[in-house]
Amino acid sequence: MKSIVFLRQITKIVFLLIVSIKAYALSDIEPVNLRCEYKVKPVIDVKAPRLSWELISRENNQEQKAYQIMVASSAKLLGQNKPDMWNSGKILSGSTNQIEYKGNELESAKTYYWKVRSWDKSENAGKWSEISAWEMGLLDKIEWGAKWIGYNLDSLNKNPDYHLPPSPYLRKETDLKKPVKSARLYITSLGLHEFYINGKRIGEDYFMPGWTDYNRRVYYQVYDITENLSIGKNAFGAILSYGWYSGYLGYALLVKSPQVRAFYGETPVLKACIVVEYLDGEKKIIVTDNTWKANDGPIRESDILNGETYDARMELSGWNIPYYDMRRWKPVKIYPDKAERKLQVYPGNPVRIYTELKPKNIIERPQGKYIIDFGQNFSGVVRLKVKGKAGDSIIVRYGEMLHPDGRLMTENLRKARATDTYILKGEAKEETWMPSFTYHGFQYVEVSGLQYRPDTGTLTGVVLSSVTPQAGKLETDNAMVNKLYENIVWTQRSNYFDIPTDCPQRDERLGWTGDAHVYMKSAIYNNDIAAFFTKWLEDLNDAQLPNGAYPIYAPMPMKNGMAAIRPSDSYSPGWMEAGIICSYELYKAYSDIHIVRKYWQNMKKFMQFLEQKSAGNYLLKERSFEETNPKGGFGDWLSIGKKTSPDLLATMYYAYCNKLMAEMAEAIGENSDQMYFKENAIKIQQAFEKHYMDETGKLKINSEIYGNVNGYIEYRPETGFHGHTQTAYANAIYMNLLTPVQMEVAGEKLKDLINENLGKLATGFLGVKPLLPALSVTGATDYAYKLLLSQEYPSWGFEVVNGATTIWERWNSYTKEKGFENNAGMNSFNHYSFGSVNEWMFGNMAGIKNTEPGFRKFIIKPEVPGIGINYVNVSYHSINGEILSSWKKEGDKFTLTVSIPVNTKALVYIPAKTNGFVYLNNKKLEKKLENGYVPVEIGSGEYIFSSVIER
Repeated sequence: MKSIVFLRQITKIVFLLIVSIKAYALSDIEPVNLRCEYKVKPVIDVKAPRLSWELISRENNQEQKAYQIMVASSAKLLGQNKPDMWNSGKILSGSTNQIEYKGNELESAKTYYWKVRSWDKSENAGKWSEISAWEMGLLDKIEWGAKWIGYNLDSLNKNPDYHLPPSPYLRKETDLKKPVKSARLYITSLGLHEFYINGKRIGEDYFMPGWTDYNRRVYYQVYDITENLSIGKNAFGAILSYGWYSGYLGYALLVKSPQVRAFYGETPVLKACIVVEYLDGEKKIIVTDNTWKANDGPIRESDILNGETYDARMELSGWNIPYYDMRRWKPVKIYPDKAERKLQVYPGNPVRIYTELKPKNIIERPQGKYIIDFGQNFSGVVRLKVKGKAGDSIIVRYGEMLHPDGRLMTENLRKARATDTYILKGEAKEETWMPSFTYHGFQYVEVSGLQYRPDTGTLTGVVLSSVTPQAGKLETDNAMVNKLYENIVWTQRSNYFDIPTDCPQRDERLGWTGDAHVYMKSAIYNNDIAAFFTKWLEDLNDAQLPNGAYPIYAPMPMKNGMAAIRPSDSYSPGWMEAGIICSYELYKAYSDIHIVRKYWQNMKKFMQFLEQKSAGNYLLKERSFEETNPKGGFGDWLSIGKKTSPDLLATMYYAYCNKLMAEMAEAIGENSDQMYFKENAIKIQQAFEKHYMDETGKLKINSEIYGNVNGYIEYRPETGFHGHTQTAYANAIYMNLLTPVQMEVAGEKLKDLINENLGKLATGFLGVKPLLPALSVTGATDYAYKLLLSQEYPSWGFEVVNGATTIWERWNSYTKEKGFENNAGMNSFNHYSFGSVNEWMFGNMAGIKNTEPGFRKFIIKPEVPGIGINYVNVSYHSINGEILSSWKKEGDKFTLTVSIPVNTKALVYIPAKTNGFVYLNNKKLEKKLENGYVPVEIGSGEYIFSSVIER
């Protein structure tokens, strides 16, 4: 009997063990999209890199209870579950991103392999992820063993109008005596470079190593060149250009600055280290030193703003392959390094070819010229395929628009020549050429010098952009809105070019801080810009001014303590706050507390600057920024109608930045700072109400203090400033600076101002972003939709119906009545600031709003218009996975389809009629209506809601 009982007990134990094992093994939770420092299998030099992954599962409401990470020095060891670098063990945490490596010390030039697994909501383990990896760069400058080498060709400049000397060509040959196991190229330059091995261009990147404050840091790239090498003689070659380092920058030439080029140095130089490991383990290292030779070649001129000239008759045939005759080549010069200059792995998204465009139309013009229309405004160059006699010059001029008579419009390029020239060598076959070291913003090109009519294969548009991965998609049943969104995306693509530029065509292309911060949340919805802004925030903090203010653009070259491009450039309220706002948006979207910690002291220094400006009054009164140029700063730049007081806006930003600082302080555990900034925000709001608001809630200023505002507004003088404007109320509402009663009053006054303006917007750069969100939050979504759908001037729709393929800088960049306005002064047709309406399109029209860093928790609350749009389909790929909000209205029937990533939660609001019902997958929900919506909290999975709404 005892044996039977014992047997039963054993059987029960075995059964429970089997069940337990099955349950343990049955979880389908799976880590995917493994990233290190925001990238897939990157090269990095971060000594404690951050690891991230997403999770997928077929089960609804799935979440991670724990994770385990293994890191090994070889894929073999990792495959055997023998992590010799780090085994985190089982970590009880729901975090799936920004997990800091805590293993053994990482070594230069080593590759490390990692994988991760998760435990699901029932604490069952899922399977291990696929193996991913990262590679370490060279962690100390001394490891390079390389010199900066260059070849000064200034004496060969032949251009009387611009200083555009030829590009230096550099080369070296070396013998490799044994079979190669692996090889790496570590390369950078002060200037721009292309590198060749045995005749082949290395890498897909352009405009490397990017624009930085070269006196403080320069970035480098790492390439696997194993397949490019062979036993025997190998040839290494490089072409240099002047780029941002020693070429023309910004509007220096236009404003007649004392210096117009070479802001960091006169001569472009190269630094490279090639590490070869033979199969037997021996290593050979080739570096840039005095054994390299140099010459000039076919690139006779190259400049980012002014274009490139290539004389094919001067090609150095075979210069980048072995056994080339180098007798006419000269020794390179060694250039000194700066001890304080950091040499770091490029952290951003490199510029690459995004796509290629064929001509949409070819128009013959007088004097043998042709206009080629690519049908899309974009950043890039053209590739030529041409035939002709030796010495024939094919001249390509670039422009965004045409004059009414068909001429190429180039006035808005100002001092940027934006012209490429190809001089044929005269071969019987077609000659193919694409510029290497310049780019332009254009839709049209004028080509001259051809002896025949071009066809669609003669010129190809080559689109260049930083490769920020796509994150968002948006479509509706409204063709105008779809085109607007397409224009926004193309504008971002054009201007996210190593740095967030203002425009890609004229003599500017600077990283303006006001543009960057007002558009950043819109950008996040469109693309994964985490790595891109990681790079630019370094530029921005490098450019922080001694008084603590952030500058109006970054990078900002300096000379004698002043901006070198234009000495009067410094800081501006409403613009300099990018140092706080962009850091906050990166933290909020990607749960990036590292960036907050890294720049915390910089941000506090900026807040101290504002505090000093307020003189202890927690207020920035009228004329607080008299010292800036223009006086008061740029304010609500390019607004239509009454101009908002820049100091009123400065006070709002002062309060807003304190709010953001308090939230970030809490995230990084700076408790005393959190309380300090929180209290400051309250005091500023109180001072703001007392000074800038009357007893009825109307915003006001003392306009008499400004007088005639002489010197305040550049380009377009005004008669005065105002507080009672669309921009003022929109910002006060958006920044949540008002009590509930004041918020209601502000919403009514905002509507009144729109009505007084015949239902049209009147905002500029700082007012357009908060305008539609402010209307929505105060219950005026119908006003927001009317502005979105308007096709009258000024509006986004006005641009669309007038043929825009990107976002314009000015509401009146072009009107039928006046044509091109202010063309020679400032009139870009590819400028993303007014595209900040994209934030409302994703956040309100589709209703996707982040409520917890990294979209761990978020809201889906679509705002449905009465007319104009009946279908919206939007997705956003967050750092935790893809979120979908897709709604459709058919009469009074409403359907909302949502998709929620694993390990996240959403609060979904389904619009419904009073006393109506909401159904989930055709099952009625017992939920109460709240302000026209039924709220439902859900976890991961796909859901279909339906309801009846008001017609």
